[in-house]
Amino acid sequence: MVLTNEELKKIYFGAYEFEETNQGYLQAFQYSQKQIKYFEGAMEMWYDRCTATTAKTLEFSTTATRLSFEYKIIWKGSEDSFEITVDGLVSGIKYVKDLPDSGTIEWELPQGKKDVVIYLAADATVLIRNFTIDADVIPAVKGKKVLWLGDSITQGYGPLRSSCTYVSVANRILNYDIINQGIGGYIYDKNSLMKMEGYDPDKIIVALGTNQYGDKDMGKVEEYYETLIGIYGNDIPILCITPLWRGDSEDGLPTMMSFCEKVKDIAGQYKNVQIVDGMKMVPHFSEYFLDNLHPNCLGCEIYGRNLVDVIRSSGF
Repeated sequence: MVLTNEELKKIYFGAYEFEETNQGYLQAFQYSQKQIKYFEGAMEMWYDRCTATTAKTLEFSTTATRLSFEYKIIWKGSEDSFEITVDGLVSGIKYVKDLPDSGTIEWELPQGKKDVVIYLAADATVLIRNFTIDADVIPAVKGKKVLWLGDSITQGYGPLRSSCTYVSVANRILNYDIINQGIGGYIYDKNSLMKMEGYDPDKIIVALGTNQYGDKDMGKVEEYYETLIGIYGNDIPILCITPLWRGDSEDGLPTMMSFCEKVKDIAGQYKNVQIVDGMKMVPHFSEYFLDNLHPNCLGCEIYGRNLVDVIRSSGF
């Protein structure tokens, strides 16, 4: 059975909207076209990454024993992976570095009914078509709609494994229906905050600041939260995660700590904003980081689980 693109959309999560190419590939976008246009004029690095298949998944239950789909990679950042989990356990990994830019990915599945999640590459832009499976699929049922805003750590750079980003780790437990607008190199930039027509999240998570902690003027942070509240109102729950520890510049840590405290003061002025201390999310040792900045698989696992604990205990 080959799913039509309309059928594929029903099991495709993490997208704001879709577009079908003239070759029949399905491309998913986490930003509106107006936001993408802004990034195109703002910075090449942001523009490249704003259409990546960040935190995009195919999720369903099935009795199938085999599936496949055709893919096309039109942009690569870091070479992470396509992955499949069966009942929560990773059962297949295809590394981008080992794949041609287009082809077919196939996976065999165990007998019986199971829950399947396919993680598309987080730091590449992947188009897919001709999703083929030998049994019916039942789309996953997701929870609250959550808009996740952040930089490269939120986008998923660091573990070099799409199922191992901290967002993936946390969301396997929380089961949010997320749109992840993390972009490598991003900062508190109010200009990308635009109301997305037809999309009303139940919650918002903001994890920004590590790329601008040296700023003496906190005006951009203030404007960001003013704009965010202006778009979504002061009743929607918002979680502000301050920057994580950075070991790539020990001399800069006092400046970063000061920046984090200022962010807490600014975001904490709003009644609907809760603060998470990023410094308490990942241990301050290089073993937990790819490069003393981006958490690796171990760091992301700890980060994701610690974040879940905070979310649950705070009632967010």
